[in-house]
Amino acid sequence: MSELQKRLLMRGIPPTPPNMHPRGGASAAHGKRGPFKRDYTPVTWDKYFDAMKDLKVDDDNVYFFYAQTFRIYEIGSDGPICFFLHGGGFSALSWAVLSKILVAEVHCRCVAVDLRAHGDSVTTDEENLSAEQLSRHCFLYKTILDGKHFNILLFSCSDVANVVQVLYGDDPPPVILVGHSMGGAIAVHAACTAMEALSSMQSFLLSRPKTFKSVEFAVEWCVRSGQVRNLESAKVSMVGQVKRHGTVNEYTWRIDLARTEKYWRGWFSGLSGMFLSCNVPKMLLLAGVDRLDKDLTVGQMQGKFQMQVLPQCGHAVHEDVPDKVADVLATFMVRNKFAEPKENFQRTFPAC
Repeated sequence: MSELQKRLLMRGIPPTPPNMHPRGGASAAHGKRGPFKRDYTPVTWDKYFDAMKDLKVDDDNVYFFYAQTFRIYEIGSDGPICFFLHGGGFSALSWAVLSKILVAEVHCRCVAVDLRAHGDSVTTDEENLSAEQLSRHCFLYKTILDGKHFNILLFSCSDVANVVQVLYGDDPPPVILVGHSMGGAIAVHAACTAMEALSSMQSFLLSRPKTFKSVEFAVEWCVRSGQVRNLESAKVSMVGQVKRHGTVNEYTWRIDLARTEKYWRGWFSGLSGMFLSCNVPKMLLLAGVDRLDKDLTVGQMQGKFQMQVLPQCGHAVHEDVPDKVADVLATFMVRNKFAEPKENFQRTFPAC
């Protein structure tokens, strides 16, 4: 035993095992990977959802002049509807892991939709992601929960309003809109003050690879770049974010977000005030409070909404920590008597 190893042992620090090579040693010199190589193989939607549907909204619908097809994924058999709206460039599959956890905790049904120009939805005018397109319609319906009457006003894009109408008719069940980033702007429930972040959006898009050799390489980039920190979620969600590029054996992004830049500011302009004005139970879920604007700060101090902070995660909170987000959503629904808990449910105490 060397003198250095003796000193390390005296301080309670275990010495380096003799068969371990230091960084840049023999293993690195030959370019060999360690024995614990991560598996980036993509997985299919049916590992997390019960059903997949392509909803066709044809000319008979007054809101559309041409046929539209929206891909949706569903899980759960009873309870209110958690209607998930993904962020720009993501897809409905970004809600896969979270949805499976959530239905195991409370009685609810999860529905995730590929929005216009995303995932496997096929629509006309796919580059039109303006605020007018995303927030043109709203609908009002009355529901009774625990003997109390609630008028639920859902601000939504025309696409979402029509998908809900096709699914449930003119008398939909209780619907809880849950959105991430752009989807949060549509849903209003997850209002994010992202105006400052928009200035760096183009730089982020330029830093992304334009093509991938396979979906597996796309999943690996997603995790290594930090876009999604949870490998399990990345393996299912990236499938809906890329598409085969022509006849060559490579993949590119499903939507060219850079071409929609003129609409970005409209997604979030005035969103804080709209969020606060919605007279329904609401919650803001975020990774940090550093970008919380004055209106939301004052509103939170006045108790106008519940705020939950989940540190140590990135932009895609619901993908990075789906178990924690599911716990928070389940507690929110049970607390407001929107859903009944299951036997294994453990209430999460609100952070703010």
